[in-house]
Amino acid sequence: MTDKVKQLAPAIWSEIQKANRILLHCHPSPDGDSIGGVLAMMHVLELLDKQVTVIIGDSEPPQSLSMLPGFGKIQRKNYFQINPSDFDLFIIQDSSSPDQISKVGEIKFPSSLRTVAIDHHGTNSEFAIINLVDPNYPAVCQILYELFNIWKVDISPKTAINLFMGIYTDTGGFKYEITNSGTFIAGAELVKLYPDFAKVIFEFENNEEPERLRFIGLSLTHIETFFQNHVAISALPHDLLQTNNIQKRHTEKVDIANMLKSVPGWDIGIRFTETDPGIVTLSFRTRDSEKFNVGKIALATGSGGGHKTASGATFKMPFEQAKKHLLETIQKVYPDLGEP
Repeated sequence: MTDKVKQLAPAIWSEIQKANRILLHCHPSPDGDSIGGVLAMMHVLELLDKQVTVIIGDSEPPQSLSMLPGFGKIQRKNYFQINPSDFDLFIIQDSSSPDQISKVGEIKFPSSLRTVAIDHHGTNSEFAIINLVDPNYPAVCQILYELFNIWKVDISPKTAINLFMGIYTDTGGFKYEITNSGTFIAGAELVKLYPDFAKVIFEFENNEEPERLRFIGLSLTHIETFFQNHVAISALPHDLLQTNNIQKRHTEKVDIANMLKSVPGWDIGIRFTETDPGIVTLSFRTRDSEKFNVGKIALATGSGGGHKTASGATFKMPFEQAKKHLLETIQKVYPDLGEP
């Protein structure tokens, strides 16, 4: 447990105690840490007799996580489809900037709304009133696990499996670089509370749609390498997705970038997908975060951020212009790579 968690836990607990109506959200293209984290927090807050509203945000709820307890309570609304003034407290999890709450428009908080950010992204802009941002954790759900223990709240089996799946997915099954001894301790304690965890993992990992497999196939046949093969990019334009009946939701949380960086010599892997006309989403991964910090690249694009090893961005520009912007940004951040 880090000093930052210990220091801010009482202040966050105080905000929760004072609030009656609490808002939670999922970030765009939510993953297991986002979904699991908000559902775990929802279960804890409901046990405290708080009125809790969870909104999905900009994306469709990922069906691969539909087995998680409480999933059906997530409302299919974004921030602009609710009235923020209806709430006392907004707990903003796993979101490094306001546009991770929604990309639909500019996020504004009413003066009456208290805000708490709980995040593990080093690029977090600390935009809330209270900001618990600690990049030493591989998942927000690990931070939540420690907060719940500090607060001495009951971690029910429902809460436990949500926390576990958030940790499991954000660590790539306990194998990513930032995974630490505390991660394994938290995982072990959580599976004691939910012994059928293996069934949930199986459902999560065996829940594919044909269109997602088609997307993977197309991605792997559209690989280009740049900067003397140090950077591998899988770039798919929107018209190709349309031709193959692939929708935006089929492209989300597909680990193409990880597949690319699995090749020795391809130090940076990038999934580059025009999900809508003029909107390109990017996922970055690296083999060596000390040599190539992809969080630094994503941040330098002006529309992204994340971790040293894994980051993302969204470009609102035509496909070819977006690719040019990406290559220019990489060259600017790492000039030693030379020309694309």
